[in-house]
Amino acid sequence: MKKSFIILAFSICIVFCGPVLAKASDTQSAPTRIEISAKRFAFAPAEITLKRGQTAILVVKSSDVAHGLRCRELNLDMKIGKGAVTEASVTPDKVGTFVAHCAVFCGSGHGHMILTIRVVE
Repeated sequence: MKKSFIILAFSICIVFCGPVLAKASDTQSAPTRIEISAKRFAFAPAEITLKRGQTAILVVKSSDVAHGLRCRELNLDMKIGKGAVTEASVTPDKVGTFVAHCAVFCGSGHGHMILTIRVVE
């Protein structure tokens, strides 16, 4: 009888706790990695989409000279050396469309070097 009670209690726990544990593991999934190429005078892709409250790792590679990536609204400020790869994590806390600019002067078209970041729910 004691063995039957333990099996019954364990079965009930699995039925009721399983969905809760599965939901918790979904919310703690690994951050999204987004690869971005920086080259005079553009970022590729030119637009990315992030989710509010979800951490993303931006992996930015410069294929020519030093560049930067700054978006004050998202507290993002990166420096990418010539031919280097730099990573930064960002967790947006607000929804909207934000414009990030190259933060290191890279030549005559520097002012036109932007990355649009859309943050959705």
